[in-house]
Amino acid sequence: SRAKTRMSGAIQKLMGLAPKTAIRVNADGSESEVSIKDLSIGDTIRLKPGEKVAVDGIVLSGSTFIDESMLTGEPIPVEKEEGAAVTAGTVNQSGSITYRAEKVGADTMLAQIVKMVERAQGSKAPMQRMVDKVSSIFVPVVIGLSILTAILTLVFSGTVDQAVLRAVAVLVIACPCALGLATPTALMVGTGRGAELGILVKDGEALERAGTIKTVLLDKTGTITKGKPELTDLVTFGEMSRTEALRIAASLESQSEHPIAKAVVKAASDEDISITAPSEFRSLRGKGVEAVIGGAKWYLTSPGATRDFIQMESEVDESVAGFQNEGKTAFVLHNGAQAYAVLAVADVVDENSQLAIRRIKDLGLSPIMVTGDNRATAEVIAHQVGISEVEAEVLPEGKADIVKKHQSHGPVAMVGDGINDAPALAQADLGIAMGHGTDVAMETAGVTILRSDLRAVANSVSLSRATLSTIRWNLFWAFAYNTAMIPLAAFGFLSPMLAAGAMAFSSVSVILNSLRLKSAKL
Repeated sequence: SRAKTRMSGAIQKLMGLAPKTAIRVNADGSESEVSIKDLSIGDTIRLKPGEKVAVDGIVLSGSTFIDESMLTGEPIPVEKEEGAAVTAGTVNQSGSITYRAEKVGADTMLAQIVKMVERAQGSKAPMQRMVDKVSSIFVPVVIGLSILTAILTLVFSGTVDQAVLRAVAVLVIACPCALGLATPTALMVGTGRGAELGILVKDGEALERAGTIKTVLLDKTGTITKGKPELTDLVTFGEMSRTEALRIAASLESQSEHPIAKAVVKAASDEDISITAPSEFRSLRGKGVEAVIGGAKWYLTSPGATRDFIQMESEVDESVAGFQNEGKTAFVLHNGAQAYAVLAVADVVDENSQLAIRRIKDLGLSPIMVTGDNRATAEVIAHQVGISEVEAEVLPEGKADIVKKHQSHGPVAMVGDGINDAPALAQADLGIAMGHGTDVAMETAGVTILRSDLRAVANSVSLSRATLSTIRWNLFWAFAYNTAMIPLAAFGFLSPMLAAGAMAFSSVSVILNSLRLKSAKL
């Protein structure tokens, strides 16, 4: 009982993250404390400093910083303003906000996580089904041996007492409790340990498959990279300063909703550069933007479009070519007559990706990048993180075909986060979804990584291998124990009382061996 409580500790911790009550803002503006069970979708909830978010929702008013470490593993609180999403169980650090309930009860992310862990801990691994088959043969064989022991004892010794005692001793020592415990105890501890590390395993089959993987296919955007474009470089020409160039570029892009535009505006904001509201703003479809800033007309356009306006000098051309060779998207800031700066934007590699790929290789796995991006950009990113094989310019429907191709060389894991990755995640022997991705990807995958950290892929495989190793040792000792002890019981060296003690010890030893997974190094 104590061992099972320890093994289910992960679920208890997760369930304890949810608050019991919340402050609901009523239609008349008054506030009342209610049980989270009474909250409905669309309710407005007040969140005060130090309180936990009750349900998943969207911030309506106010701003604050929320500790999301239980989801992401990142210790730094995340700023939340109007329109931002908040998740049940996360902790409000400072500030007061109101938010609208979007998911309540069993639909919240926290409830789904608990449900997934419980389902995994209660599932059967394929190896367990094999053990069940073996046990279905083992039990009648042992009963037959017990009867044979009684008959032979009667024939050679002639005493009923000895015959009964030896027959009972054979039955007791061979009781397959340890066999029955070998797999589920290791599975429960393994999935619980995974939950603590932010690795959610859908079922025992997924955990077992993770240990057999030979190839890991990795989506690029949002998996190896951060999935959000960032301004990585800004080179100026002539007398214009970097600050002035960034101010004009950000002012130009402030009216655009394009992700690249947002990256430029964010870079200016991070450097506390004030943005001037543009006039006569116009988006040049597929080319860039133009607007009047401070009485002068400015353009931020792609290199190809820039050549329609001006003849670029060699140093500008060289700068553009250099950024493009690095897999970055370049734009030129000019006034229709002269180029003043080149800006480079890229979806930067996540800081943990290089170490994650190294760990994947150390486990004897082959990492391969699969992306819809052009080959030049893909190979630059792959080189940065240490991947030598790239499948580039792959359409979403083609990713599943790539998985099939590599399955001819052994079991394949697919790591992705988007709707476009779902078919490949389903086709793979093991689908691994990044937790920041879409619900479709997470539902299709066998393993979900809560934290946006690719290192957890290696941890998943290591955890699976450690769990499978524990199961095999459990089964080996259980079989070896029974096989060695049955002859001793049959020849009268073990009384039923000693056999009962020895049998109980074998079950306890299996549980203790499984509990070692709690402290396993991954």
